[in-house]
Amino acid sequence: MARLNRPYLLHAGLRPGAEVDFDSYPFNIPAVREMGQIDFHPNVTFFVGENGAGKSTVLEGLALALGYSAEGGTRNVRLQTVESVSNLHEVLRLARGVPAPRDGYFLRAETLFNVASYMDEVGYTEGYGGSLHRRSHGEAFMAVLLNKLRGRGLYLLDEPEAALSPNRQLAALSAIHALVENGSQFIIATHSPILLAYPHARIVLFDGSGLAEVAYEDTEHYAVTRDFLNHPQRRLAQLLGDDGSP
Repeated sequence: MARLNRPYLLHAGLRPGAEVDFDSYPFNIPAVREMGQIDFHPNVTFFVGENGAGKSTVLEGLALALGYSAEGGTRNVRLQTVESVSNLHEVLRLARGVPAPRDGYFLRAETLFNVASYMDEVGYTEGYGGSLHRRSHGEAFMAVLLNKLRGRGLYLLDEPEAALSPNRQLAALSAIHALVENGSQFIIATHSPILLAYPHARIVLFDGSGLAEVAYEDTEHYAVTRDFLNHPQRRLAQLLGDDGSP
């Protein structure tokens, strides 16, 4: 059983009295509008939900409020090639634990290429085990997990499974557990039923009614994947309108 860590991030929510336009993005997203207070598990908190439900938006807001750039990396990476950043971080209130984390990283699937280029430009690749551009996308993700994250840290991961095969997702799960055992806390936005199976975690569902904590077996990710794997031909026939005739 994993150790229960002292959390570096206790909870987060909209700052009381903040002037917010609930008719504009991102506050018009139901899960953001109704977010209330998110309580984080000392080990791992997962954000799940449909595309557009707001999980990556909230993760980005947390990252910016913690001092990371929107494209990810450590807090020393000051990189911004995209202007589409919401102002959610400006109205978030974070409750932090004691002591502060010794390490930290914001891993964003869609912008890791930009971070890798930045690391090459500034000549700092040793911490990653070499240039990330000399690896496949999936290998670069694993290099971050295995080489860059040192433990006793607070790590934010946005869809880390995006470039990973099922076997590599299992390897990532093992790496996450090793870092948890070394006093780390994770907040992860994901669609992966493999990652979501991690037992020492809280799963927060983002949907049209706001946020709710759910059990792994009650997630759509688990239910849909299990149903499809148990009945592939039946589900394919329903999806493709194939009655099986030649």
